[in-house]
Amino acid sequence: MMASSDVDVRGEGSLFSDQNPSEMDALCPSPPGPSRPQRHYERIGGRTGTSFCQTLIHLLKGNIGTGLLGLPLAVKNAGLVLGPVSLLVMGVIAVHCMRLLVKCSHHLSAKVNRPSLTYGEAVQYGMENVSWLRRHSQWGKRTVNLFLIITQLGFCCVYFVFLSDNVKQVVEAANTTTFSCHVNYTNQTQLLVPSYDSRIYMLFFLPFIILLVFTPNLKYLAPLSLVANLVMTASLVLIYFYSLTNITYPINLPKVGRAKDYPLFFGTAIFAFEGIGVVLPLENKMQRPQSFSLVLYLGMGIVTFLYISLGTIGYMCFGEHIGGSITLNLPNCWTYQAVKLLYCFGIFITFALQFYVPAEILIPPLVARVSERWETAVDLLLRTVLVIFTCALAILIPELDLVISLVGSVSSSFLALIFPPILQIIAFHTEGLTPLTTVKNICISLVGLVGFLTGTYIAIVEIIARNGLKHEETFSSYMVQ
Repeated sequence: MMASSDVDVRGEGSLFSDQNPSEMDALCPSPPGPSRPQRHYERIGGRTGTSFCQTLIHLLKGNIGTGLLGLPLAVKNAGLVLGPVSLLVMGVIAVHCMRLLVKCSHHLSAKVNRPSLTYGEAVQYGMENVSWLRRHSQWGKRTVNLFLIITQLGFCCVYFVFLSDNVKQVVEAANTTTFSCHVNYTNQTQLLVPSYDSRIYMLFFLPFIILLVFTPNLKYLAPLSLVANLVMTASLVLIYFYSLTNITYPINLPKVGRAKDYPLFFGTAIFAFEGIGVVLPLENKMQRPQSFSLVLYLGMGIVTFLYISLGTIGYMCFGEHIGGSITLNLPNCWTYQAVKLLYCFGIFITFALQFYVPAEILIPPLVARVSERWETAVDLLLRTVLVIFTCALAILIPELDLVISLVGSVSSSFLALIFPPILQIIAFHTEGLTPLTTVKNICISLVGLVGFLTGTYIAIVEIIARNGLKHEETFSSYMVQ
């Protein structure tokens, strides 16, 4: 997914200071802002900004990515009936939490006389609103920003695995690729090219991604980003078409999945819905921010529909054989091999956008400590180290579905479900929150906390189990030889 974070960057050499870089900032810079805050978020002097449609497109872009392609497997883990119902409930809760974040930002920005706030700043000023939390308010902002960094680097790890799995499948089935697009339920093809481990492909992509993140300004990638969005949209249309036209009847799939697999569903689903990082940057950039609620409900309504429909249709089409990404189940014909490659191109470009946020937080304070003649060399070195770090994590966990579930459970749970309800409680505790609102917020945060604990635990257990199984298979193959 393209989650654009509103994390804080430069300022007094701190890793977590008061500016907010995001890919939206780089590709869509903000015009000069108002000189004073407005309680109703009206712009002064006809401020120019993004229009309703532009904001809607950015919101869709910020929520649709690799997470969408993993939802058919998520529905399998939850069940054909429980899965879509759970996605709907999670969508409603996620949108509600996004709305809470915007509401708290408005309230707190008016109190502190600021035109706008970032996610981290909103938590900081919310904590300052509570006497016994005031002295620790900086840690609130740093905690939010830490989870935003973890999320962005997690996305980068997912992209490494996604690229390697899909390109591996295309390359190794190249000699048997045909023009006949028949159903391939088992996701197996006759390979005339030696099968290499997917981690070899990750290492192949590593130097190209390093060169990509050396781009000095993301504005240079704007044309490629536009092309990437177009080809990813076309790829999704073809995936929908194939899945809808190849559903077999009768459909004998479990209506409810196994209880132990449900935490994996939660991790994947919340990974897909974790677009809360784009909410405040987009709202702050709107020409008419008072219309943002409509943008949010319309955009997230579309996103939720796409998530439920593709998750359900993909599972109905491929059944028990569904892979960590639905692209891995597409037939071995040139049309759908092209779909995989086009989507990979989109994800490759998106890597630079996701990488921009943690790089701009972690690198500038370190570069500021060296002499001017070494600044460029140190900057490039640190970018290289960060990319190698994400690649190494991907190599350690080369399972697409489990990486998605783990990232979603660890970081997205806090950002999308746990922090916003707590923020409303501390931001409005002197305004007379009703007991019902407080109970509702506590319940949402508890759902996020339980999902974090169970999802993380099950994902780690599955990762260990699969790695152990792979080692046994490798050892057995070696003994046979």
